[in-house]
Amino acid sequence: MTVHNYKTKGGKDLIFEYIDNLSPAESTDGFSFLKKLEQEKFDELTIKPWQGKILEVYFYKHNRIFYVIVDGSDLYVLHACRKQKNKTEKQDSDKIITRAKELGAALSKKFI
Repeated sequence: MTVHNYKTKGGKDLIFEYIDNLSPAESTDGFSFLKKLEQEKFDELTIKPWQGKILEVYFYKHNRIFYVIVDGSDLYVLHACRKQKNKTEKQDSDKIITRAKELGAALSKKFI
């Protein structure tokens, strides 16, 4: 499976940047989770549905990655953040929804 991280219009990889700025243990775990997604080792991950076709995976304590599988071979990571409460923070939720709609428009699909 090909994993595509969300990038800004200027080409900045926000997912890589988020994971890279974590503590060494968290960063290692985050990159390991991305590798497992790429290798389709979903049974080794803690995954749950979030909203629509968007899924979330937990890694190293309180970190989460939100993603969508587009066509069985392409996985798009929309957002990565630290879980602070039982619910997704509004600002994070808004980013995920906006990015899912952008991706959907670009690919002529509906994810949310």
